[in-house]
Amino acid sequence: MSINTEYQPINCDDYDNLESTCQHQLHLHIKLRGGEVIEGKACDLVLRKKVEYLIIETEGKPCELRLDHIASFSHPKIGTIIIEPSES
Repeated sequence: MSINTEYQPINCDDYDNLESTCQHQLHLHIKLRGGEVIEGKACDLVLRKKVEYLIIETEGKPCELRLDHIASFSHPKIGTIIIEPSES
């Protein structure tokens, strides 16, 4: 997925689930829409220039993932969450 594509907000319930993973600093298994898999500790959600990002710590370094590039995320306590676009 091109980084220059227009940001598409995600469903509010999915955002709330991601927010909870950050509050509990859960280690997530994340699948991106392009097929890439990333694992790391959920740290924070940030908004920059009308684009929302999940900050995860992977291999001791912070990594920013655009929320609309995430296809799904999972953790044993919450199961697998499939990210859906917002219906706005």
